[in-house]
Amino acid sequence: MVSPPSFCCELLTWCAVQHLARELAFKILASRYHPDLIVAIGRGGYVPARLVADYLQISQLTTIKIEHYTMGAQRRRWASIRYPLKVAIAGMKVLIVDDVNDTGETLALASKHLAMHNPRENRTAVLHHKTVSHLQPDFAARRIIKWRWLIYPWAVIEDLTGFLSRMDNRPTSPTKVVRRFERDYGIKVSLVMAQDLLDLLPRPGLPPAGGCFPG
Repeated sequence: MVSPPSFCCELLTWCAVQHLARELAFKILASRYHPDLIVAIGRGGYVPARLVADYLQISQLTTIKIEHYTMGAQRRRWASIRYPLKVAIAGMKVLIVDDVNDTGETLALASKHLAMHNPRENRTAVLHHKTVSHLQPDFAARRIIKWRWLIYPWAVIEDLTGFLSRMDNRPTSPTKVVRRFERDYGIKVSLVMAQDLLDLLPRPGLPPAGGCFPG
């Protein structure tokens, strides 16, 4: 789903992420699926995968990187693998972990990529599953029925500077930034955060900071 210039967002806290990871891990435990290895989809899946690995008491953790969204929730035309799998997984039970299943394209690409390495079994897990997605993950902590853009604590600066950089009549003071984010995106940011965003906003003539979000 392509995000419009102004849309509903949810700003998640570290505490909320911890709770979601716990909920996700216990759903996996209840299913009696015991993976030999966890593969995090970078970059959004790094933290959730580590938290889930902790609950599942799995030390074997690796990653692949898939790019789908650029800075500020701008979607690429298609998902692509930037860094492929570098370890042998043949005959292993694998769990793929990401933060959110937005369109299904990232999980589908990850599953297809890992299947080429002949694992015994492949399953997918996310903190949030958006029901607009064409793909249903094997495990999800929460289902998102009413679409909104989720801002995780590890991507706050990246997302919000992206939003700010594309605003018409861009606010130039922290107070105005706070008001604009509440009006356009329904989220509350602190004055300290607002000042950070202004300080970190790319200057004219310089390439934007940040990278890509999984979807």
